[in-house]
Amino acid sequence: MKAISIQTFGGPDGLAVVGLPVPAPAAGQVLIATEAVGVGGVDTVIRSGALAAYGFKEGHIPGSEVAGTVTAVGDGVDASWIGGRVWAFTGTGGGYVEQALAPVEEIVPLPVTLSAVDAVTLGSSGVVAHFGLRHAHFAPGETVLVRGAAGSIGIMTVQLAARGAAAAVAVTTSSAERGEQLRRLGATHVLDRSGDGGEPSPAGYDVIIDVVAGKDMPSFFDRLNPNGRMVAVGAVAGQPPADFGTKIMAAFQKSMSFAAFSAATVTAAERRAVRSEQFAAASRGEIETVVHEVLPLDAAVLAHQKMDAGEVFGRIVLTP
Repeated sequence: MKAISIQTFGGPDGLAVVGLPVPAPAAGQVLIATEAVGVGGVDTVIRSGALAAYGFKEGHIPGSEVAGTVTAVGDGVDASWIGGRVWAFTGTGGGYVEQALAPVEEIVPLPVTLSAVDAVTLGSSGVVAHFGLRHAHFAPGETVLVRGAAGSIGIMTVQLAARGAAAAVAVTTSSAERGEQLRRLGATHVLDRSGDGGEPSPAGYDVIIDVVAGKDMPSFFDRLNPNGRMVAVGAVAGQPPADFGTKIMAAFQKSMSFAAFSAATVTAAERRAVRSEQFAAASRGEIETVVHEVLPLDAAVLAHQKMDAGEVFGRIVLTP
């Protein structure tokens, strides 16, 4: 089968098409003929080599979410899954393939009217947005800032905050065009990447959901209200400065808080329940999936070039 491998850490050109044998599902696994593969920000970070210290090696197959049809099951898995259309989380890799393995507890049936492309646009990002807002103890009537709102996680956070009756949903983004797209999805205020804007915006925010992190993250503590909460759900710009917590301590009397959030800390059953609800909502048109572009699997280099260039609004999807 065709797969995409990280032959050399670094730029997108380190990705290559390789041939691999079709795997057999082990106990507790299913094999999926992939119709769509989501390209995520973490894929580009792994490809760069930035996470090599965490055990990622050259030869790694990137990709963590796929959608398609179950073609085989391992021992202990109900054979009725065979022939079913599912979304699946493959783990920290293994998704850029024509035939993907996934644990049965990490698959979710798809509504008949939801495409595989839409499923991989929503499957991971929707869960992170939902539980990220919950981790921040977001409540109706609060003001929310989504930092780095043009990616799939940010887009879903905007929509869920708006649906959750936020008093305001501000976004940081790189262009007026993207800002208008985000307004259509529920944003009320559009700011530049530094958090400033040419229009009146809330003086402070009760919740900041940060997809970006990086060196500028500490400056956003200044934008939190008293008792405000910032939750980092990603780090597409890299790690923040080692001393970023001094900003919180310097404003001790504001009782601000910071947390990181990973969906890995949520039970598989909770993740499945939320994904099922969100897939159903998307199939009814209540949640919008934003697909930047659909490319063939062997165009993974181009997909990563676009990701690195910051050209993507929503999600790039690869199709085998």
